[in-house]
Amino acid sequence: MKDINKVSPGYYLPEECNLAEFQKIVDQELAISSVPNATEIKKNIPIYNVDKLQNVLQNEELKRELMAEWAWVFRRGSGAIVLRNAYKDTKAIDEATGIFEDIITSEKLKSGGGEDHFAAAGANDRIWNSLQKLCESSPDVFLRYFANTSIQAACEAWLGPNYQMTAQVNLVHPGGDAQQAHRDYHLGFQTAEVSSLYPSHVHELSPALTLQGAIAHCDMPIESGPTKLLPFSQMYLPGYAAWRREDFREVFESHYIQLPLSKGDALFFSPAIFHAAGSNVSSNIHRMANLLQVSSAFGRAMETIDRAKMCVLTYPVASKHFDEETLSFSEIKAAIAATAEGYSFPTNLDNDPPKGGLAPETQYALFLRGLESKMDNDEFKDQLKSMENKKTAVFL
Repeated sequence: MKDINKVSPGYYLPEECNLAEFQKIVDQELAISSVPNATEIKKNIPIYNVDKLQNVLQNEELKRELMAEWAWVFRRGSGAIVLRNAYKDTKAIDEATGIFEDIITSEKLKSGGGEDHFAAAGANDRIWNSLQKLCESSPDVFLRYFANTSIQAACEAWLGPNYQMTAQVNLVHPGGDAQQAHRDYHLGFQTAEVSSLYPSHVHELSPALTLQGAIAHCDMPIESGPTKLLPFSQMYLPGYAAWRREDFREVFESHYIQLPLSKGDALFFSPAIFHAAGSNVSSNIHRMANLLQVSSAFGRAMETIDRAKMCVLTYPVASKHFDEETLSFSEIKAAIAATAEGYSFPTNLDNDPPKGGLAPETQYALFLRGLESKMDNDEFKDQLKSMENKKTAVFL
């Protein structure tokens, strides 16, 4: 039997992508029996009520089953999940929103607004590296914002441990136009010509290196333009070659779905699913989402993050929450996963050889060791500085 995804021996070329095969894939329907932990399915997207998953998230065996279910959805299912009430208490989201609004105002005064992905400059407001900027503005708000075990579970479901969190705020004002349908990083951020130079197996593996997410900072009814998604489109393996073709975009425009989100909900999806931000046709909704682009420890994140600086800033507030038990240890570990480097490599193995294992200690491991041993702030900073000097011979 012919492999419906195979269009060229060794390479995927735009002119060889088969629209009928793509149409057959996106015409599937998701069965509720395939997602037993979901509360419901809407428009082929499984919806998970995080309030009802707390016992699952606190039990390692049940949590692994849940994460396996999410991984199946990202790879073989409809390609996206919604976590309802990912933030039961939205206080940290509201505080972060205020900080992001101040950052947008400040950056616009300096630059007048910048370029954006897949949308015209000036169509919205964008904060690049909102992760580090939030941490620098308020380490405590940052820590409480990312002390979220459901978000950590979604990231680990697709990427495993030691993932690399990055984030960018997108604020779409009333009248903001929709993006063009596209796929995302890595290959989605290459030109068609460059993408065609990568062999087919790289196209097939690329989506495993990244997970896309969005945290809703306000209620997002359909008229505000929440993300347009084409369920199952991530399963069309030549999709990185196909997404720029007008006939494939026409299928997207005639078949996409949108789901309303409430403040505190989170959406996660495969970077290979055809998607686009929707048009904001509302009169008064300024749609703000913090877009999470989470990378595998084995890949390259898109943004450069000063994680050592973030560790120094967050360690004192993490210690306070740890000592006073105002956050659970699981929540603190989720926040540290979004802060610290969890992978030992790359490093300078002459200066930083493995000790007692296969790899040197990571920022994440040092952070946890510091909390559990009651390491003071100065000692933590000194040990972190020593670690970074071994890796790079430079600590800024």
